[in-house]
Amino acid sequence: MKDKEFFTKYTEIFLEENKKINLISKNDEKYLWEKHIFDSLALELFFEKYGTPKTLLDFGTGGGFPSVPLALSNPKIQITALDSISKKIRAVQMFKDKLDIKNLSPVCERVENYNKKFDVVTSRAVASLDKICAYAFPRLNKGGYVVTFKSKKALEEIHLAENVLKKNNAKVIDIINYDLPLEEKIDRCLIVIK
Repeated sequence: MKDKEFFTKYTEIFLEENKKINLISKNDEKYLWEKHIFDSLALELFFEKYGTPKTLLDFGTGGGFPSVPLALSNPKIQITALDSISKKIRAVQMFKDKLDIKNLSPVCERVENYNKKFDVVTSRAVASLDKICAYAFPRLNKGGYVVTFKSKKALEEIHLAENVLKKNNAKVIDIINYDLPLEEKIDRCLIVIK
C-alpha cells in the first residue's frame, strides 16, 4: 500500500474540487487519507490473497472511491469508475486528466444499463450487499469476484443476501478484516464473493 506522500498531489486537487462540488462532507476533509484513500486501498489486501485482476469496475464511484486511489497505485489494472451523477464523473475525469491516470475510465451511466464485463466488480458505500450483488453479478467475467466494502453489519448483510447469492450460484468465500488508521477503532471488512 502506498504512503500518504504518494497521494499528495491527488489530495490537493481533491480538496480543491471538494470546495466546489461536495464530493465528501466538509467534516471528512481532515480525514481524507484515513477514511477515503486508505479505505479504498484496502482492496489491495484482496489482490495480495487472490491476485491482481486485469479489469475492475467500481460502480457508484461518487467522488472516485475506490477507483482513483486504486488506479493511481495499480497502473496495470484497467479501472472503470461508473456513476450516474454527471458532476461526480466530471470530477473523476478531471482527476484522471490532471494526474494523467491512463488506466482509469470514468463513465456516466446507471449500473443496470452498463453491459461490459470485468474480473472484479466492487462498490463502496453504495447499497446493501443483496443490491450490490444483484447489480454486480451480470457484469462479472466467468470466474470473477465481487468485493464489497462493509462495516460491522457485514454478517447481517450476508444473511440478507442469501437468496440473491443462491440464485446466482455464488457464495461468500472470504471476509478480510482491517482497521482504519484512526484513534477511534473503526472496523471495516471486504466481503469477497465468487
